[in-house]
Amino acid sequence: MRFVVAIDGTSASGKSTTARNVAQRLGWFFLDTGAMYRAVAYEVLRRGVDPNDFEKVAEVVQEIDIDVKPGPDGQITCVNGEDVSAYLRTPDVDKAVTPVSQNPAVRKKLVAIQRKVGEDRELVCEGRDMTTVVFPDAELKIYMDADINVRAERRKKDLEKKGIHISLEEIKNDLMRRDFADSNRDISPLKKADDAIELDTTNLTIEDEVNFVLERIKERLKE
Repeated sequence: MRFVVAIDGTSASGKSTTARNVAQRLGWFFLDTGAMYRAVAYEVLRRGVDPNDFEKVAEVVQEIDIDVKPGPDGQITCVNGEDVSAYLRTPDVDKAVTPVSQNPAVRKKLVAIQRKVGEDRELVCEGRDMTTVVFPDAELKIYMDADINVRAERRKKDLEKKGIHISLEEIKNDLMRRDFADSNRDISPLKKADDAIELDTTNLTIEDEVNFVLERIKERLKE
């Protein structure tokens, strides 16, 4: 049976954690598309390529294989067979992923992979164009957002767990920069789909968010 739960939203709004937990509760496939773009950005940086050089970034993405598979903690993201999941949430990748994700060649290749993953299966996916471009016919669409200050605090805690210490103000500025870039890019901009259910996570726990999505899934399955 095909049932796609597509979740879009701003950075640090809780998309990945919520989607991963929902998928685990249901035993469905979890697809973190943001990690796929980060994997390309990581490889671009590893090769010493300028993320803003569209032609060279396009060459890189054509030369590599991106693969995703289930892991004990969610999704394992691989570049040419190598698990790079542990390297995708660093400040350098945070900055590089914006121009990389705006590259038409990158989006074309990754969207094709994402759609292939979603064929004929129960899937929970998250990103920035899941509900509008990749799975516009998804059975359930959710758009997540939260207050910028709350999102900055969340991102700071996540980074500190990895031993990365950055000021709250710098993180907040980076999130605002990413929000603007994502919402104003020419290709697949971040926006709420007309038929998406909006979920403000500012005052919610992860458990609240997961239960909200699970309830919406139950409602759709009954229809």
